[in-house]
Amino acid sequence: MAIQKNRGEKFSRFIGMILLAFLLVVFGSVACKTAEQEGTGEEGAAEQEGILSFEGTVKTVVGKYVFLPEASGFDIVIQGSLASGDIQSLIGKEVRGEGEISPDKPSILITNTLEQKGAAGTWTNIYTRTEDLVLEDFLDLSARGEFPALSDLSYDKKDAWEEVQKAKVYGKLEKSDDGDKIVAIDAEGKEVGRILVDSYTDFSKFYLEKLGNFDEFWFYVNVKDTVDWSQRRRTREMFHADVVFAGLF
Repeated sequence: MAIQKNRGEKFSRFIGMILLAFLLVVFGSVACKTAEQEGTGEEGAAEQEGILSFEGTVKTVVGKYVFLPEASGFDIVIQGSLASGDIQSLIGKEVRGEGEISPDKPSILITNTLEQKGAAGTWTNIYTRTEDLVLEDFLDLSARGEFPALSDLSYDKKDAWEEVQKAKVYGKLEKSDDGDKIVAIDAEGKEVGRILVDSYTDFSKFYLEKLGNFDEFWFYVNVKDTVDWSQRRRTREMFHADVVFAGLF
């Protein structure tokens, strides 16, 4: 009788374990399904449509480009005018809004709506997009591959740049009353020459502002006229260039 009783208890425990496992599978499946359904709510839909919300304090504005440290993964673009005035007026102001990710420019967040926080803590709408995006000077990651690094640079070796139209040069920016210059630096940190900056695009100025904490980085330039030898020998100024981008790589 004791043996039969033990067998009965073991059988009951076995059935109980099966039922417990079954219930865990069922509830686990329900929980996963519920999570999936929750992920297709308003937040999920916004993510699928490429709509993102952002909020923070504006640090940099150049042209139509706006930088918020709180949204550092994106270059925020405001296409058009603000109801409150010039876009430059946003610097130092707390804003929030919604933006649309550009399908062919994933680093760009196109602002659809924007609100500004007032002194009393109230939010006021200052912008609603009504124009299509136009970016004449944007340089995406794939286009940056068209700018090879200039090697063996030296003020007395013009062959290093004269047959080149686009290039990137590592160095630092030197500003002066007689014009800006890129001080080109080799791998050993030695100055090898200077480049005369004729112009900047808004996009390059935007990134130069963002790189304010760095002294040295890469300049992406359109190579222009070579400086006359008599001047090159005296000043080590190699050629003229237009800056189209600046970055850490």
